[in-house]
Amino acid sequence: MTMAVLNFTLLSSCPSKPQILQILNSSSSQSSQGQTKVKVKVNDDPCISFGESIMSKACITALISASLFFTVDPALAFKGGGPYGLGVTRGQDLSGKDFSGKTLIKQDFKTSILRQANFKAAKLLGASFFDADLTGADLSDADLRGADFSLAQVTKANLTNANLEGALVTGNTSFKGSTITGADFTDVPLREDQKEYLCKIADGVNPTTGNETRETLFCK
Repeated sequence: MTMAVLNFTLLSSCPSKPQILQILNSSSSQSSQGQTKVKVKVNDDPCISFGESIMSKACITALISASLFFTVDPALAFKGGGPYGLGVTRGQDLSGKDFSGKTLIKQDFKTSILRQANFKAAKLLGASFFDADLTGADLSDADLRGADFSLAQVTKANLTNANLEGALVTGNTSFKGSTITGADFTDVPLREDQKEYLCKIADGVNPTTGNETRETLFCK
């Protein structure tokens, strides 16, 4: 939801003060052209006029509501399922995109291609990477608690110091070739073959949880 505050000063028939039209905490909706339409609220005043012609508040509201649009900030380009809206990060080719340091809680990346994408230090709690391709992605220092990696390819990825507590990795999820130094796999239901493979390369301590990677994998 986009929030905006705009003031418009109008000529008034009341000499004591100019009149103000305000857009305060307006709810908005995004159009298919990437614009946001904003509803307008007009301050109470018995006499708002433009020169000699008096117009009602209802008329002014209707005119502005019909014509006032704001272009969406380009920074909101990555949308999909979480705080960035619906649909745009799901099923997309986002190879090499930079999401580092972003807050993407419950973001929907289902079936997306995320090769070499940068998620370093991103907050991805509950995010969905169902059937996504994360080959070569940088997930170092990322908060991946409760994230869904079902059927995902997390191959040759950088999971250094990542926190994957409670992440879902059912199906054919693969971590082959990934770096997991300092990663925390607490309560991650790994298949036996994946667990065995990861235990061969596991080392380090997660700086956030203080848990040793090998211990979280129950390596022998």
